[in-house]
Amino acid sequence: MAEAFLVTGGQRLSGSIAPSGNKNEALPCLAAALLTSAEVVLQNVPDILDVRTMLALAELLGAEVQRPDPHTVVIRAADLTSTALDRELSSRIRGSFLFAAPLLARRGEVALPRPGGDRIGRRRVDTHLLALAGLGAELGDGDPLQITAPNGLRGTELFLDEASVTGTEQAIMAAVLAPGRTVILNAASEPHVRGLCQMLCAMGAQISGVGSNILSIDGVGELRGTTHRIGPDLLEVGSFIGLAAATRSELRITAAGTADLAMVRIALRRLGVEFVIHGDDVLVPGHQELQIREEFDGAIPKIDDAPWPGFPADLISIALVVATQCQGMVMVHEKMYESRLFFVDRLIDMGAKIVLCDPHRAVVAGPSRLHGAQISSPDIRAGMALLIAALAAQGESRIFNVQQIDRGYERIDARLRSLGAQLARVEA
Repeated sequence: MAEAFLVTGGQRLSGSIAPSGNKNEALPCLAAALLTSAEVVLQNVPDILDVRTMLALAELLGAEVQRPDPHTVVIRAADLTSTALDRELSSRIRGSFLFAAPLLARRGEVALPRPGGDRIGRRRVDTHLLALAGLGAELGDGDPLQITAPNGLRGTELFLDEASVTGTEQAIMAAVLAPGRTVILNAASEPHVRGLCQMLCAMGAQISGVGSNILSIDGVGELRGTTHRIGPDLLEVGSFIGLAAATRSELRITAAGTADLAMVRIALRRLGVEFVIHGDDVLVPGHQELQIREEFDGAIPKIDDAPWPGFPADLISIALVVATQCQGMVMVHEKMYESRLFFVDRLIDMGAKIVLCDPHRAVVAGPSRLHGAQISSPDIRAGMALLIAALAAQGESRIFNVQQIDRGYERIDARLRSLGAQLARVEA
């Protein structure tokens, strides 16, 4: 059954909310559990559609999966009975590609259908394939893509052609069981990459340089089981800060992983958004005067994304919506994906003053008095951004295609209702 969100906006919210576990850490950790025949327990796993899809893929490969509660996953991949990923499930999620390294390491082959995921522009898989080839894999062609390692994988030096998060995770998982030393240069270093490395080290992997752009991995003969807790989702934290700012609400975000918020704070301060850190909690004051801060030379300020520790690309949509409620003008520059900003036409329909200069740049002038509208969610992050816009708008909005939001945000309607949001899930 297709569902929609029915939103009555213009209400101030209040209360506390905790972020779910980091989706972008959970997905590679679920794949990494297949690197060992021993039991792996993952805690604080978000109960979202993308996780369910990954678990369904793992079960079809032969892994035993148990969920003693909605946020704990127990995986035992003692006997991998298949090396071919299900095509239909793979088409739903980009993370399906992450099963390549465990299957090559354990079984020496994998058949990979084209992965799915958000339609935010071209998303290369070349970094994955070049890394696997550098470690000794032989690449076939066609769809599904046939990859084999007839002589096994072996350590080498890899210079990644881009600091791809999932490409780095693929290379790490392929290297931990490969004999010899692998050095990964130009590695991504996002918090979720660190989380994967910490889990693998607890399983017996030998990885140094964790958190940097140069990783050194000495392959081991086998990995043991472990229990690993997924960290808080930085993107949910950023989304909730944006929600509080756009609706002029006072919110407390608990257990927020505040050590990773430095660049989020710098970027949002350009919009006049302030928040206070209390231990590991974030307090966003209500009734903030959202005034866009000009550059020191008087130029129009810019918010742009970059690989870690830059401003996360997945928060660009949130920042853009917040900017519509700020006094002044700002340029939002999405450098990484050429289709992510195309959702701004929905915001313009709601009354936002935005000029889309090209696929990567938008100029936002505010504040705009947003009004309710009938809109559709194109992807996870734009969907959350449109939900924030609807909650900040006057009147009623109906948001369609909410399964996109559900892919990345757990029970978001119920959690926001606990803050006072007038938000219902209805038949589309």
